[in-house]
Amino acid sequence: MLVRWSYSRLITISIRTPSPWGEGETFNSARLFRNSVPQLPPMIRHFTATGFVVHGDATLLHWHKKVREWLPPGGHVDPNEDPVQTTIREIKEETGFDVEIVPTQPILSIGNLDQIFAPHSIMIEDVTDAQHGQHQHIDHIYFTRLLGSNTSLIGELSVQSDPNTSWLWATLADLQAGKSFKTPNGDNRPPPEDVLKLGIAAIHHVSNY
Repeated sequence: MLVRWSYSRLITISIRTPSPWGEGETFNSARLFRNSVPQLPPMIRHFTATGFVVHGDATLLHWHKKVREWLPPGGHVDPNEDPVQTTIREIKEETGFDVEIVPTQPILSIGNLDQIFAPHSIMIEDVTDAQHGQHQHIDHIYFTRLLGSNTSLIGELSVQSDPNTSWLWATLADLQAGKSFKTPNGDNRPPPEDVLKLGIAAIHHVSNY
């Protein structure tokens, strides 16, 4: 019996067994392992985009009634839409604000192809809802700057009479302190870690751009 070990993703054991015809048959443990373990269905994943809207020393957050967290505006990337278009569209729809992307990555000078701004980061977010069950959002995070001086919310979420939704401007000091904000149901909740850290980064970056 010959045992051969090879290291890749899985340790493979090949055993050559005696055969009356001379050449032995090879037993491969990796192949047996693959055939014996049930294959899980692939995770459902959606492309989304989020924009931190910065004005002065603050960024805009809202209480997301489904996720039940303080979040910046954003949403799913529509068919034939790139994430920059999604970010600007979602902010406009939800708040009424016109914004511009503030680049966070250098852009190479390339003349033969169009480019869009790269996101500051891409987050993988675990989500559960009634329609898709457990799935993930591949979330493109952008930093944006408010165009104009009007900070009054005029978008669809600002005019609806939904008691489960509220908006606020979280200042740099608020985020650095991890301040809790009053939710529509009366609880006090701080934004999650990613929103705190990305919000701080957005305010610093946009203020110094």
